[in-house]
Amino acid sequence: MPKIIALPTEIARAYQSGTPDAHGQTPERATSDGGGNPCRHCLRYIPEGAEMLVLAHRPFPSAQPYAETGPIFLCADPCTRHAGDEMPEVFTHSPDYLIKGYSDSDRIVYGTGIVIAKDKMMDQATEILSDPRVAYIHIRSARNNCYQARVERDSTA
Repeated sequence: MPKIIALPTEIARAYQSGTPDAHGQTPERATSDGGGNPCRHCLRYIPEGAEMLVLAHRPFPSAQPYAETGPIFLCADPCTRHAGDEMPEVFTHSPDYLIKGYSDSDRIVYGTGIVIAKDKMMDQATEILSDPRVAYIHIRSARNNCYQARVERDSTA
């Protein structure tokens, strides 16, 4: 079974300490309304009234034509990175997600992108990862294309 990989702690802590985002801007501070504010590090919804960061993030190692950059939310205070096999809270509310495979050169593998029901997402991720051209998958919002998390093959299997 593939593994859902949250934003690395070193990246979250850098943003939480004021490191500029992908556009060179200091992450904005806002107050969560308790609605759709998923933290990309703990993969939980940021509680109503809690401070959060809003920033531009590029989940790729370098800029190139396929390196999409977009808005993400993070808890403003340090949180614990999601780990484990259970489905993270942030993937239990929306009815569906966009998932698509990327090669080891961080390019979209055409034909792998699909908007899929949340209950079928990980089975589809398994199928996409069976393609040897695919190194990893992004889970993105089906409505806004915002990056949510990464999916990789389970290296312990």
